[in-house]
Amino acid sequence: MAQITLGIASSHGPMLSMPPEAWPQRVVADQRNKQLYFRGAVYPFDDLIGLRESEHLATHITPAEMSARFAACQVAMDTLGRTIVEADLDAMVVIGDDQEELFYDDNMPAFSVFTGVEFDHVPPTPEQVAKLAPGIASGLAGRYPPVPMKHPGAPELAAHIVEHLMAADFDVSVSRRLPPGRHEDHGIPHAYGFVYTRLLADKVMPQVPVFVNTFYPPNQPSVARCWAFGEQIAAAVRSFPGDAKVGIVASGGLSHFVVDEELDGDVIAAFRGGGLHALNAMPANLFQSGSSEIKNWIAVAGAVSGASLTFELVDYVACYRSLAGTGNGMGFAQWR
Repeated sequence: MAQITLGIASSHGPMLSMPPEAWPQRVVADQRNKQLYFRGAVYPFDDLIGLRESEHLATHITPAEMSARFAACQVAMDTLGRTIVEADLDAMVVIGDDQEELFYDDNMPAFSVFTGVEFDHVPPTPEQVAKLAPGIASGLAGRYPPVPMKHPGAPELAAHIVEHLMAADFDVSVSRRLPPGRHEDHGIPHAYGFVYTRLLADKVMPQVPVFVNTFYPPNQPSVARCWAFGEQIAAAVRSFPGDAKVGIVASGGLSHFVVDEELDGDVIAAFRGGGLHALNAMPANLFQSGSSEIKNWIAVAGAVSGASLTFELVDYVACYRSLAGTGNGMGFAQWR
């Protein structure tokens, strides 16, 4: 009987691989964004500056402070990478979300599982890099390999997971080959590329990429549905023949594009002890925009809930980049 022997959850925001002196470059995009979600409501950038004035965020965005927080994140990601290596996994399930890199309005599945033999991990071309938003180019090394690579799928495990999910009343989409995507290169999106390049150093064991539509209405799965989805993935793994050791990874989160330390703290507390009951009590409108990626963590928490694994917060680092509180609540956790 196969088993999930390790759970990992990690933020994947570009600030993790951008030098901290480049973080302020991202503020240009923040200022243009009229739909900044914060504690269940939507604000333009300037309104958030006034709203958060009492938090004295200027103390969080000095060069020294940003450098210290960047360094702390590197230590946490290195820890997760070592944990994965030490676990000696036979296969890995990565749960992430697609931000219109593969799927669009013409077909946006709530859940999708890659069942192919292999998939491409393709760095952007120089022409594509030139079109990126300010600051993003400096962080590409943490999301893409230096040259195009092919990573192995785990088609038998993936097909077994899909069959089990269908029997458990989850109507999942499947893909034996990734769609052409934004760059028409059939490449894996950044949520997964971050795991393969930054955490695995491009030494990738057989993979089952799983897509959850956390971002885009109207078919975003609820918190409870994501937890149950993870539970059924774990049940599928347990019923897979053989004695494979399988890791499950959540990519994304925590709060962004506006940092909400209160939200992040409540979520982390739920993983420590409150479980689904505590998560389900939180208003659904908190899980929107970038903060919706917390649902990937929730799916992994559901998957490990029936295993004898213990949650450990490796680190939480609130990485601010502006007086409006824009940035990313960076979280790094493991269940082992």
